[in-house]
Amino acid sequence: MMQRKCQQPIVCHGHSRPIVEVNYSNVTPDGYFLVSASKDGQPMLRSGTTGDWIGTFIGHKGCVWSCALDPSATLAATGSADFSAKIWDALTGMEKATLQHKHIVRTCCFSPCSGKLVTGGHEKLMRLFDVERPEAAPVELTGAPSAIKAAVFVGPSDSLLVSSTGDTAGLTVWDVRGGAVVRSMPTDGPVTSVDLTHDGRWLTTTDNRNTIRVWDTLKLDAPAKVFTVSYPAEAASYCPSKNRFVAGGEDMWVHLHSADGAGAELEVNKGHHGPVHTVRFGPEGKEYASGSEDGTIRIWQTDWLESQAGLADGAAQVAVNAVAPPYANGAKA
Repeated sequence: MMQRKCQQPIVCHGHSRPIVEVNYSNVTPDGYFLVSASKDGQPMLRSGTTGDWIGTFIGHKGCVWSCALDPSATLAATGSADFSAKIWDALTGMEKATLQHKHIVRTCCFSPCSGKLVTGGHEKLMRLFDVERPEAAPVELTGAPSAIKAAVFVGPSDSLLVSSTGDTAGLTVWDVRGGAVVRSMPTDGPVTSVDLTHDGRWLTTTDNRNTIRVWDTLKLDAPAKVFTVSYPAEAASYCPSKNRFVAGGEDMWVHLHSADGAGAELEVNKGHHGPVHTVRFGPEGKEYASGSEDGTIRIWQTDWLESQAGLADGAAQVAVNAVAPPYANGAKA
């Protein structure tokens, strides 16, 4: 392992409690954006490139467990421990709809092309809402073995949903039109994170504390890639254009890996002061964001290692950074 000049991330302060999820928008005419969910109950919107604070969505009365932006980044959705999900105008910050549930909402996700929002949580079911008519009765998908932890749309015309639960191994694939379970995708332990690439092709999951799987959503059978890492991983994200994946967990570090072969570790990024709960690549693959128990979001450059002078051509090396300085790009309003 080689000690090198440190990558200094953009550090985004503002949240007062742990960050549990971050998600990037697609690229829009105005750039792209980063939304964050936190146990402080105040989801925030930021510039996806600079981390500059844009606004805080105020209205939840409990921890916010999940956050999402629609394909145009004009709507945001959040799921909360206050037994509700909310749809927000991402341009004004105003609440557009409150979707009442009977228990904690752990996940929410917009469909890429059909105008739907899926929610799931401790009720052991998922609900499909029409974003244009959120007051209409949702379609319910029942039969999950335990509380839903994550759900994402996959397949042509958003025809399938992939879900995970908090305490059972494997993923479940649902037919959105009929509500039936069409297949299972096995893992060695409960899945702790699910991430879909921005092109919708690749699904990244973590399970068994150190196993990262990349699945082809056109097949949804055996994983296309499986990596075993040497540290406890809670979350991971894959970038096909860079052929890399990033992961984080209890060791408080953010690890960047090659997605070739055994997944050689390229960078070990230090700076967080608590476990890393969530990581995501930006839509162009230029950066990735991490969110931690320490209440901060950090934005890292994907190609930082290549930008450093004096690296040996073709050599696999590991760069270890120092603790990031207390520089905050953006502040809570």
